[in-house]
Amino acid sequence: MKQATELYLHIPFCVKKCEYCDFLSGPADAARQDAYAKALLREIENTVLPDDTEISSIFIGGGTPSVIPEEWIQHFLDKIRDRFCLAADAEITIEANPGTLNREKLSAYRRGGVNRLSIGLQSAVDSELKRLGRIHTFRDFQENFEEARNAGFSNINVDLMMALPGQNRASWRKSLETVAAFSPEHISAYSLIVEPGTPFAGQELDLPGEEEERQMYWETVDFLKFRGYEQYEISNFAKAGYECRHNIGYWMRTPYLGLGLGASSLIEENRFSNTENMGEYLTVSGEPDSIRKNRETLTAEEQMEEFMFLGLRMTKGVSENRFLQLYGADMDEIYGAVIARFVELGLMERANGRVRLSREGVSVSNAVMSEFLLSF
Repeated sequence: MKQATELYLHIPFCVKKCEYCDFLSGPADAARQDAYAKALLREIENTVLPDDTEISSIFIGGGTPSVIPEEWIQHFLDKIRDRFCLAADAEITIEANPGTLNREKLSAYRRGGVNRLSIGLQSAVDSELKRLGRIHTFRDFQENFEEARNAGFSNINVDLMMALPGQNRASWRKSLETVAAFSPEHISAYSLIVEPGTPFAGQELDLPGEEEERQMYWETVDFLKFRGYEQYEISNFAKAGYECRHNIGYWMRTPYLGLGLGASSLIEENRFSNTENMGEYLTVSGEPDSIRKNRETLTAEEQMEEFMFLGLRMTKGVSENRFLQLYGADMDEIYGAVIARFVELGLMERANGRVRLSREGVSVSNAVMSEFLLSF
């Protein structure tokens, strides 16, 4: 039986850093982009996976993967098919930002086998985009979305951000309604987090209050449900059959291998990530073992923790039977008291062999999930 494994390719380039961005990414000239693409091909070429491995999904993320020449994307996918067993129905996603796409790129992605497009719009209000430091306007998104449909993309995600500087419930509602009118198959809607070390962290920001942000969130859930989008994860909504398989695999702890600068991996109980030093990566990417850093072997307790706080992000919650199969212990043996307490408080629900957050529990999900960290 094949072992499903997900593959992530990191493209660490963008036109410019956004004010809120703390990802491992930044601008680069054509020569640096080409050098990196060649290094990534060397890593793919020299990566060895067990014979029973089948790549179930590929996610090309960044950065902004659509800033590099489109032929590199096809080279990466061709090399993956040459080196690994790729499932016939594999979901293959590429992230892209408006203003970096055109007909030629989109057609090339389709020829290369990309079957899912994730567009980082963030807001349909130009003043909010400018405040975020985005390079595009809403008109750029509109043009690129139409071009993507014309190129044959029938599975498109649109990213939106709420609780932005200067944003209120009315402007957020405008973004939601505007994007829903395009009828993408998937919408990701998540709150801005001001990360340390970003330009935003050192600025006075006019952010919505906690209660207003909570109202934005629940209005999002209710509005998108009305428009035919089921919430399947705290921040993700999809039409029937268009849930992001790659992300579901991550929340269910499906093994995944990250290739590229700084990319993270989880193989069985082993977690590691590639070097974040570009010079080192360009020099020795063809020796994958030498660029893998931060290696750790997760204990059974740590794996249980991840199973719970990742799985509880999904609206259907976690399976008690799967927990037993994976860890040889009944969920009640480990978490019975915690679950019972949250069920009594109305923050969790338990039925049909599954445990999940209630609507009230989602509002305080971080506090609830922290209770599933074990101390032994």
